[in-house]
Amino acid sequence: MATKVPFSASNERRIVYVADVIPRPRYLAGWERLRHGKLHWLAECVAEAMGVFMYCFAGVGSTAAFVIGGLAKEEGLSSLLQIGLGYAAGIMLAITICSATSGGHFNPCITIVEMLFKGFPPLKGARYIVSQILGGYIACLLVYTQWSTLIKAVEAAIPPTALAAINFTPQGPAGILGLYVSPTASLGLAFLNEFICDFFIGLVIFGCLDPSNAMVPPSMAPVLISMAYAAAIWGFSANGLAANTARDLGGRFAAMTIYGSDAVGRSGYAAIAALTNIPATILAFLFYEFMFYDSDRVVPQDRREFIDIHALHRRHGPATLAAAAAGDNHSSSSGGHEKEHVGTIERV
Repeated sequence: MATKVPFSASNERRIVYVADVIPRPRYLAGWERLRHGKLHWLAECVAEAMGVFMYCFAGVGSTAAFVIGGLAKEEGLSSLLQIGLGYAAGIMLAITICSATSGGHFNPCITIVEMLFKGFPPLKGARYIVSQILGGYIACLLVYTQWSTLIKAVEAAIPPTALAAINFTPQGPAGILGLYVSPTASLGLAFLNEFICDFFIGLVIFGCLDPSNAMVPPSMAPVLISMAYAAAIWGFSANGLAANTARDLGGRFAAMTIYGSDAVGRSGYAAIAALTNIPATILAFLFYEFMFYDSDRVVPQDRREFIDIHALHRRHGPATLAAAAAGDNHSSSSGGHEKEHVGTIERV
C-alpha cells in the first residue's frame, strides 16, 4: 500500500546517499535499477526467506547439537540456554541484515497483522508467507545435511523399535527439524502454552515498533525482540513452543522430506504449532493498540531519523520531490542516471 510518509524537514538539506560517496560500477547500478523496479518483489521475497533462514539456521543448529548429545549421552554439546541464544542470535541478525529490504516480517503472523490492519497488499503478503516458509525449509535441510553423519550414526546405534518410539518427539532425530510434543502431553496445555508465549512475544514486537516508545531506540529493537523469543524458549519450550508458523511448517516439511509422512506427528499438535501464533499475535496487536499506543506522544529524534532513512530513499521516497521543490540541483545521481521522482514510500 503506497501511503504518504512524513519526514523531518531539518534533514532535507543533509541527505547523503551511499552512491554519493561510494560510486557503484555501471553493471551494479543497472542491477539496482532493475531490482528497485520490475524485480523489487523478488528482492523483498529473498529478504524474507533469508531472514527466516538465519533465524532457523542458528536455532535448529543448536537444537541438533542438543538432541544428538542427548542420544549419544555426550554432555556439553548444547543446552536449553544455547538453543535460546541460538534463536535469539538468528533473529537479531535477521532483523539487522534483512529488514531494510523487506520490512522485516520474518513471521507469517506479522504479515497477516499487516494485511488485516495496515493495508498490506494481500498478494504481496502471500508471497511473503511462502518465502518465509521456504526460508525455514531450506535452513532445516541444510542443518540436517551438515549434521547428517552424526545423525545417521546415532540412529544406527539405537534399536529400531526404540528409535521408532522416540523419533517424532523432541528427543528424537526428527525432532531436530520438526516441532513435536511427547505422546502423553496434553494438547490443551500445549495450546495454552503456545498462545500465552506468542501473545507475550507479539506484545514485545509491537512495543518495539511503536514510534513514540522512547525507551526503545531503533537499534535496540532487534535485541529486545530476540530476547523475548529467548525468554519464551528458556521458560516454556519444554511444554511445546513454535512461535513462528514459518519455523514450524518449514521444519515439518523438511522432516517429512527426510522421514516421510509420519513426520507430521500428532495431527492436533501440528495444527497448534502452525496456527496458534496467528490469533495470539493479532490479539497482542489489538491489546497494544487499545491500551498502550498513544498518538499524542512525541516521536523521539532517533525514531524520526529512522523514519527518514526509509522515507527519503532515492527511488522509493519523497526526497527528490522535496529537493526539486527547494530548487536543490546539487544532489548527485546514481550511476549517472537521473533520480526517479517518487513521492511515496511503500510501507512494509
